[in-house]
Formats: sequence, C-alpha cells, structure tokens
Amino acid sequence: MGGLVALLAGAIAPLGFAPFEIWPLSILSCALLLACLQASPKPRQAAWIGWLYGVGFFGVGVSWVYVSINQFGNAPPWLAGSLTAAFVMAMALFFSLHGYLHRRLINRSPWSIWLGFGALWVLAEWFRSWFLTGFPWLLLGYAGIDNWLAGWAPLTGVYGLSGFSALLAAALYLIVSYPGRQSLLRLGLSLLPFALGALLQQHSWTQSAPTAPIRVALVQGNIPQELKWHPDYRDSIIDHYLSLSEPLLEEGTDKADLIIWPETAIPLLYHQARARLQGFDAQLSRSRTGLISGIPYRSALEPNTPPRFHNSIMALGSADGLYHKQRLVPFGEYVPLEKWLRGLIDFFDLPMSSFSLGPEQQPALQLAQPDTTIKLSASICYEIVYPDLIASGAKQSQLLLTISNDSWFGDSLAPHQHLQMARMRALENGRYLLRATNNGISALVSPQGELLFQGPQFVVDVLQLTAEPMIGLTPFTRLGSTPVLVLCLLLLGLLQFRTPLPKPHSKDAV
Repeated sequence: MGGLVALLAGAIAPLGFAPFEIWPLSILSCALLLACLQASPKPRQAAWIGWLYGVGFFGVGVSWVYVSINQFGNAPPWLAGSLTAAFVMAMALFFSLHGYLHRRLINRSPWSIWLGFGALWVLAEWFRSWFLTGFPWLLLGYAGIDNWLAGWAPLTGVYGLSGFSALLAAALYLIVSYPGRQSLLRLGLSLLPFALGALLQQHSWTQSAPTAPIRVALVQGNIPQELKWHPDYRDSIIDHYLSLSEPLLEEGTDKADLIIWPETAIPLLYHQARARLQGFDAQLSRSRTGLISGIPYRSALEPNTPPRFHNSIMALGSADGLYHKQRLVPFGEYVPLEKWLRGLIDFFDLPMSSFSLGPEQQPALQLAQPDTTIKLSASICYEIVYPDLIASGAKQSQLLLTISNDSWFGDSLAPHQHLQMARMRALENGRYLLRATNNGISALVSPQGELLFQGPQFVVDVLQLTAEPMIGLTPFTRLGSTPVLVLCLLLLGLLQFRTPLPKPHSKDAV
C-alpha cells in the first residue's frame, strides 16, 4: 500500500509546475512521500519507496522524452516507450538514494524530521543537478515562483525555495502524525517564510541602468525540425530569417536595436555563415542594429587533431562576441558511450550530436549603443536550468539572454517547464531575460520573474518589445547556492545528535 501511495504521490508532484501551476500539490506530494518513508522500518524499504516516488515523479514530469525519441529520433512507439521508461527508472534512482539516506540519517525526533527532511531534500536536488553532468529539471522550488516564496529567490535561489517548501511538507506530516502544540508551532514556523517572502517581494535588489531601454525583436522562425539540417533547405531557412528581420532595420516605430534569432537558427558553420551574411552584416552596421543568433561552430583545425564542434552564439552588426555552450544535453548534443551506441538507432545519430563543451568564464556579449555598451549574459537552451552558471554570467552583464530550440519537445509539458525555469533565473538575478526560441515559447521576463510578453507556439512570429539594462547584484548573484547548501549540510550533521524518535501519536515534547 505504501508503494502505491508513493507512486501516486510522485505522479501528482509535476502538477505543481508549469503549465498546471497548482503549487500546493507539490507540497502535498512531499508530505505523502515523507509519510511513506517514515512507515518504512528499514533503509532498503525506504530506498524502494523513494524509487517508486521517482518513477511517478519523472514518469509524468518528463514524459516529453518520449516525444523527442519517437518523433525526432524516428524510433517506433515500442522502442521510444522502452527507452523513456528506462530513462525514468534510472532517474528515479536519485529518489531511491534520497529515501535510503532519509531512513539512515533522519529517523529521530519530530524536530529532526521537520528540519532534516528539508535539508536532505535540498542536498538531494543539488546532487542531482551535477552528478553525471546533472539533470536539474523540476526542482521543487520552481513551483514557488508564483507564490510568496518567490521573494526569497534573489537571496537563496531556487534551492532555498525548495527547502522552505519541504519544510512545510514535513510540518503537515507531523501535525497529523504527532498532534500537539509543538506540531502547531512547527507549522507556524513553516508558514513564516511565506509571510517574509511577501515582504521581500516589495524590495528591489537591482535598479534600471541610467541608459535608455533597448528595442528588441525576438524572431521565431518555426522551422520544422525534420527540415532544419537538410542541405536543400539551408538557403531558404536563412532567407526566411532575413525576410523577417530586414524590416526591423528601417527607421520608424518597428526599428530594433537588437535582433535575436534562436538556437542554431543558422544551419551553417560559423565560418560559412560569416561569408553568407556579409551583406546583411553591413546593413546591420548602417542601421546601428545588433544581431545575435545561434549557430554551430567548428574550432580552427590543427595538424593531426580532429575538429571540435560547439553549439554557439554569434553576434553581428553593432553586437559583438562569441559564446560556446558549457552544458550539453545527453544524446541531443553528445552521445554517452558513443563507441557502442552510434548507429544502433536514429536517435543516437541525431544531427549536431557531437558537440564539445565550451570553456568556463566566457566574456559577455556586447551591444553598442550611442552612449554606452550593454553587456548580455548568454545561455543556450538547457543551460538556463543551472542556477549558479547563470548567476556567474549575471555578475558581468546587465541583461540575461537565452536562446532555445524547443522543437525537440513537440507539444508537450517541456516548453512550459523550460520557460518557468528561465523565469526563476531572471528573478534570482534581478535582470530582464530575453528568450528567443524556434517555435515557442519566446518571451520577455521581468527582474521580478513575471512574464511581460509571451509569443504563441508553433507559428512564425516576431516579438517586438523593450527591455531595460539593470545594474546592481542580488545576494544570490554574489554568492550563488553555496550558503544554502552549506547550511543544509551543517543542519543535517547537527541533527545526528538528536534524541530517538518517539512512537507515533505520543507527545512530541522533544
């Protein structure tokens, strides 16, 4: 019975995230998981409970993996379903480890359960965010972006919101299992961060720069994925983007200071594209307009050295800079165990799946304006889900920029989840965020994490908007996730000295 409850509890958790955004369900899900773990007398049983919870959590939350494998990897339904199930079951092992550690470390007093559950939850999410390149998707804190906990994001980042949410989940479990005044006290203390978060939302950690806002055009080409890398369509794809962008260079209300094309919008290598776009580059310069676009890049060839390819961003016209992606998507941009998997099925031979990592600490992109230069921190697709990576770039920039090609996800939950995570990065760093995608969801996000403009999905569109460069740094931009992680680690260590757990329904006077 406990296993079934854990499975269902995991399945309802994704309803707390976009596009459903019923955030109390994510907290209820955590409370049910805690109840199942506490009912498991042995660590191995708790590990099984955690795994079942993870199967439900990822089985619903990342069901879009099937779309990528079936529609764009050309795998038949049975194979796509099998590979998706294998991925879900593998990812569920993170929750299995979580359950095991919970039983080994937190089987103590009600106060230890209350504090330890939240601390372990945060550390488990952090571990999942980097182990084997990481999968920091659907962290619990994202469900709090539209409630009062959002006020904490500029201080603690998404992990802080995860901790506060898990704290409330533990308090709800304890008030049922250990009723009494102390449980009411724990519940009140768990609600306090929500009240303080409402106050924190009234404070602005960053300010508008003294320069004028810039006029931006997000060009959504809506190129079908199956045509994107076909040699016969290269010129027509580039001409398509040019036809959408050239009217933005003319003086008038539609003139843009910056035009943004999505991830790998240009189906040519960088050195080929520079020659192909030479005339447009001159037009951009005459118009004092910058262009930023995704593009594949091949490093300079050296004798006896195989070429290295990057998923990159280039800048033309009044914009300047080059950025290489630092976090790659397994199977989409590189193939683990490539020696054995290449050639087995189309999914392991997707176009542009042999990219290399870009260097750390790359300089910001720049946009020249009449009396200043604006710096933009760039990220490509999956990178936006890494909080500390984006915070590092925000330190040297006034705007956040992310480009993506969410065509891989089709009409699934993923584009909405992806946008929600991008909103958190804007909120954490107090910066406007510009998001350009191939087929949606292109958007402008405010420094408060609010969606100011949002384009439609699956259509050709040019989203014209105004964004303000921001100055100043939030506490999270300065310090990143380290303070929250250290606090959780210390708390978990201190809780090992608590007294043993009383029997359920006894007085929780500890």
